[in-house]
Amino acid sequence: MSVRSLYERLGGYDAIAAVTDDLMVRIKDDDKLRRFYDHRGMDGIAREQQLLVDFLCASTGGPVVYTGRDMKTLHTGMHLDEEDWKRAMDHLIATLESFEVPEHEKAEVLSFHENLKPEIVENT
Repeated sequence: MSVRSLYERLGGYDAIAAVTDDLMVRIKDDDKLRRFYDHRGMDGIAREQQLLVDFLCASTGGPVVYTGRDMKTLHTGMHLDEEDWKRAMDHLIATLESFEVPEHEKAEVLSFHENLKPEIVENT
């Protein structure tokens, strides 16, 4: 019996891309988090979103190659704090719930993101 990857259990590329689209709308609509997207061109935002999809697909065991920077390099200087992190995680939870992601997979996704926290949140 082969164990299915998280990528497969989440529904593959199209499902991860749809979740990412929804999450990005929530973050860009957030009063505090939208500052990361203000004054940015649509092309740059679209490229960043595609890199996020690629990162998530590759990280969950999908057949996608992530060509972006590591999380520490990518987030250094953005001044993401604990409140930013909590708000983003709340949006992620809401997104996963809106897509009715099963509890086991939801817990895996949240755990994966929590493991990234030290690379993303700056101790200011």
